[in-house]
Amino acid sequence: MSRPGPKIPPLSVTDAQRVVLEGWVRRRTTGKALAQRSRIVLECADGHSIMEVSRRLRIAPDTVRTWRRRFLENGLDGLCDEPRPGVPRKITDADVERVIIRTLEETPKNTAHWSTRSMAAATGMSQSTVSRIWLAFALAPHRSQTFKLSTDPFFIDKVRDLVGLYLDPPEKALVLCVDEKSQIQALERSQPVLPMMPGVPERRSHDYVRAGTTTLFAALEVATGKVIGSLHRRHRAVEFKKFLAKLDKEVPAGLQVHLILDNYATHKTPDIKKWLLAHRRFHLHFTPTSASWLNLVERWFAQLTQKKLKRGVHRSVQALERDIRSWLADWNNQPRPFVWTKTADEILDKVAAYCHRISDSGH
Repeated sequence: MSRPGPKIPPLSVTDAQRVVLEGWVRRRTTGKALAQRSRIVLECADGHSIMEVSRRLRIAPDTVRTWRRRFLENGLDGLCDEPRPGVPRKITDADVERVIIRTLEETPKNTAHWSTRSMAAATGMSQSTVSRIWLAFALAPHRSQTFKLSTDPFFIDKVRDLVGLYLDPPEKALVLCVDEKSQIQALERSQPVLPMMPGVPERRSHDYVRAGTTTLFAALEVATGKVIGSLHRRHRAVEFKKFLAKLDKEVPAGLQVHLILDNYATHKTPDIKKWLLAHRRFHLHFTPTSASWLNLVERWFAQLTQKKLKRGVHRSVQALERDIRSWLADWNNQPRPFVWTKTADEILDKVAAYCHRISDSGH
């Protein structure tokens, strides 16, 4: 006949403890281990035996005993993991702070930025330690970005004007984003392009022969994404006036025309102003100085460059212009509008926050 085991003390939970335990069980962000331990304690508190809890939760009886005992000894804190044994920490908070301060406030001698090796030599730490500190605080001294804030005194007014045209265009009117992509080069590689093969990308020589340049005048229709384009060998007010005449011919006579364009000098010559006075339905909206990103046609130019011009090979300007016209025709067969999403207030708030960061950094 087997001898009975030691009598285990009863387990009970207070109302406050039950609320916490049930919250840990239900909450999606709770770790799987902590949720299981909470279920063990709740099952035991409901009067179930160790073997019954083991069977209901499909876990080992020793696991039930362990967390039952831990809860009896330490309450809710007993369900949390204890600190794991290991080598004591060697890098102190002061060491981490020293690396961060030197990274942000100093530059190494004779070089433009810190590397993990140079910082390790300067601080006496290992390269891997410096790398982990930089990773933890999202520091990347080897990277840099460029920016330019507009100094246009009417920046706020122009942003509100242009974004208003994008988000709430006027009725019985057409909004066109107009710009010129000048100096498009017809480039022929000095040696034949080697085609792509399995395991080998397409290859081309780094040098090339220039065959001439052309300029693309383009007007992107905001509502539909359709583009009206015109190619000219030169980039003057004369060519821009011809492009305006083409727009006047292609846009239905009953519509007002709102043109979004930059502050290039050819857009403001006396001849252009005279033409606009004779064509009252055309209304010009200028982007702020150094803020061409507000003109949606720039995004279309990026598409043209990336998908057609960047890897193109042309032996003459005529061949380049044929390719551009073909690409433009294909685009207009299935035009895709670029949707503007940010409001003027969101843009201005972001610019203001960036200016505050610059002023706070002392620049």
